[in-house]
Amino acid sequence: MFKTRLISGIFLVIAAILTIRAGGYVLCATLMALSVIGIWELYRACGIAGKDPLPVTGAAAAFLWYVLLVLPAERFHMLFIAGVLIAVMTVYVLTYPRYNAEQVMAAVFGFLYVPVLLSCIFLTRMTHNGHITVWLVFLSAWGADTCAYSVGMLIGKHKMAPVLSPKKSIEGGVGGVVGAVLLGVIYALIMHQPALEYGVICFFGALLSMVGDLAASAIKRNRGIKDYGKLIPGHGGVLDRFDSILFTAPVIYFLSLILLVR
Repeated sequence: MFKTRLISGIFLVIAAILTIRAGGYVLCATLMALSVIGIWELYRACGIAGKDPLPVTGAAAAFLWYVLLVLPAERFHMLFIAGVLIAVMTVYVLTYPRYNAEQVMAAVFGFLYVPVLLSCIFLTRMTHNGHITVWLVFLSAWGADTCAYSVGMLIGKHKMAPVLSPKKSIEGGVGGVVGAVLLGVIYALIMHQPALEYGVICFFGALLSMVGDLAASAIKRNRGIKDYGKLIPGHGGVLDRFDSILFTAPVIYFLSLILLVR
């Protein structure tokens, strides 16, 4: 199991390096594919998977969201999000009583939770010096996760969230945040970027990455499933691997705009 997880992790890192370095349409198309798969995983967990109108509407919205992102149409982003809500409610009305209210809310939530949040990786990459700052997303999320696991294994005693994730400890969480900050500072020094700002960004990014991880675990607990999918051997589905990044990416995007873009 560990060997499979390690090999898959190496391929994920290589894929991330290649697509993020390429940026532009390559990165956008990659995130689009991950978002469509991820939203489908969430819908399946919520009991609305298949070729039914509701999940198809959500998946189509995820696809069109990325099409909109590569167009010079920033002022239409909010209008599109409102349009997705209207489209889902229209399907709800036209197919009533095929779906219940909880499934309709899950359809809208899935669109906001997966493609909108994940697209912040692309938005970060497209900012000034985005080819540098976008890596803070992964340093904060995956870096914090690795550091938290290591510290937790060594000295973890106090449970952080015993019901949601019994193996996570407060000591590990602190170690994950500190580790992410150190990684951010070291990365800043290597890339000749402002170390203080990078450390601050990674601090908040690491904090939110843990919330994202636990939030995804809470959904799985509620739905009685172990993993969202089996696409990535040893890791599960797209959401199992990118759950923390969903919360980290928006934080890195907005903080980089506030602290780094002059």
